[in-house]
Amino acid sequence: MIQIGETPIHLTRVEPDQNMARFYEMSVQPTLFGEATVFRNWGRIGTRGQSMMVTYPGAIEATAALTKLERQKQRRGYR
Repeated sequence: MIQIGETPIHLTRVEPDQNMARFYEMSVQPTLFGEATVFRNWGRIGTRGQSMMVTYPGAIEATAALTKLERQKQRRGYR
């Protein structure tokens, strides 16, 4: 199980024949109010990319969302 504040998960998808070089990074961080936030950052390798954060009431919900998101990305070819 993923712990809050653990090293971020970094996934990449590189397919040269399709000119595709993407990254996806995710982590769970605590908030000041006892909640947990899933931070996501994605884009083309070599760029800053885009970011999104979603706050959940607790660490259990946040880690479940992170695990689900990681599985989805791996099914789409990220390693």
